Amino acid sequence: MIRRYTLPEMGALWTDQARFEQMLRVELAVARAQSARGQVPPEALAALEAKATVDPERIAEIEKSTDHDVIAFVSQVAESVGPEGRYLHLGLTSSDVVDTGLALQLRAAGELLLRDCDRLLAALIARARAEAETLMMGRTHSVHAEPITLGLKLAGWAFELDRGRRRLALAVEEIGTGKISGPVGTYSHLGPDIEAEVLGELGLHVDPASTQIVQRDRHAALLTAIAIVGGSLERFATEIRNLQHTEIGELQEPFKVGQKGSSAMPHKRNPILSERIAGLARLLRGYAHTALEDQPLWHERDISHSSAERVILPDATILLDYMLVRMTGLIEGLVVRSERMRENIERGLGLHASSRVLVALVERAGLSREEAYAVVQRAALRAADERRPLRELLAVDPTVAKKLRLADLDACFDDSAFLRHVPTVIARLDTLEAEIHAAR
Repeated sequence: MIRRYTLPEMGALWTDQARFEQMLRVELAVARAQSARGQVPPEALAALEAKATVDPERIAEIEKSTDHDVIAFVSQVAESVGPEGRYLHLGLTSSDVVDTGLALQLRAAGELLLRDCDRLLAALIARARAEAETLMMGRTHSVHAEPITLGLKLAGWAFELDRGRRRLALAVEEIGTGKISGPVGTYSHLGPDIEAEVLGELGLHVDPASTQIVQRDRHAALLTAIAIVGGSLERFATEIRNLQHTEIGELQEPFKVGQKGSSAMPHKRNPILSERIAGLARLLRGYAHTALEDQPLWHERDISHSSAERVILPDATILLDYMLVRMTGLIEGLVVRSERMRENIERGLGLHASSRVLVALVERAGLSREEAYAVVQRAALRAADERRPLRELLAVDPTVAKKLRLADLDACFDDSAFLRHVPTVIARLDTLEAEIHAAR
C-alpha cells in the first residue's frame, strides 16, 4: 500500500523484515521441538537461537539465483548462524513456514483492527449520547419522512459497527491457524506432536486436516469481514457527505486552520475525508472478491493464491486500519449545525406530520383508511405545490374541520410525539458499551 494510506503501526507488520522475522519464529519453534526429541543437537539449537537473523536485502540477492523466496530465506538465515545452520528447516516444506508465519502476521493485524473498531465505537457512543436530543429530519428516498434525532442515527451506526466487529473478531480468531504437516498434510517428516507443540508455543490453532497449505476459506472470511466493516464506514461517510450538501448543511467535517478546499474557489469546504473513505471501501470489496477467488486451489495446492495475497492481505488490513482511525477523528470532530436542522424541518411545511394526521382521522374521526389517506394526501400535495403549511390547509379542509378538533390537529404536529421512544434506543448503548468493556 502507498504511504499516503499506511499508518506506522500497521505498516510495520507488513514489511519484508517483519514477514521474515515471523517465519524465523516458526523455524526456531520447530527446532526447539526437534531438539527436545533429540533430532537437533543442543549446541546447534543454542547457535540457532543466538545467531539466527534475517537480512531482507541478502534474501533478495539470493532469490535472484534461486527464484524461490523461502529457499533464499533459509539460505540467508543459515549463513547468519554458521555450520549449525544446517539444522534449520529440517523436515519442513515451505508452506509450513509461510502459512504459519502469515497466520502470525494476520492475527497481529487483526488484533490492531479490533482495537481500532473499539476506539471508533467509543467515539460513536459518546456522540450518540451527546446528540440524543438533537432534532433533525429523517429522510427516506432522500425525501423528508419523519423527525429523528442525530443521536438516534449515530446509535444505529454504533450497533452496525459492533456487528461488523463481531464478524471480524470471529475471522481473526480463525485466521490464527497454522500447519506443520509437511508437503501434502500427511506428517511424512514431522509428527502431529511436533505440530501441536510448535503451534501451541506460537498461540495458533492447528489446522485439523491441512493439505500443503492452510485452506483459504479462512482468508476469504477475513477479507469478507474487512470488506463489510468497510461498507459500514462507507455508509456512515456517505451520510455525512449528503448532510454536508450546501442545500442541507446539517453536518460538516472538521476543517482545520490552514486547510483549503479548492485551488480556485476559496469558499469551498469539501467532505474530502468522507469521500476518501467511500473510495477506499471499494478497494476492500475488490480484495474480498480476490480472496474468494483464491479458495478453489488445485489438488493439494497450487500457488495461484500466493501472488494475489502478497497484495490483498497487507493492503486490506492497512486500508481498514487507516479508514477506522480517520473515521474516529471525523466523528470526534464532526460539526453539528442544529440550527440548520431546525430550519430544514420548518422548510418542510409540516408535511412530516401527515402520518399522524392520517392515524388521527382513522382512530378518532372514524374515517376509513382510504378516505383519510385521500384527504391528507390532497392537502399535502397542495401544501408542497403552493409552499403553504400543511396544518393551515388541513385546518380549513371541510372533512378535517368536521372530524377533528383543532387541539387534536395541533397534537399531530407536536414533534415530541415522534421521538417519545428515542430514549429507549439510546439506553441500549449501555449494554453495548458494557459488552465492549467486558471483551477487553
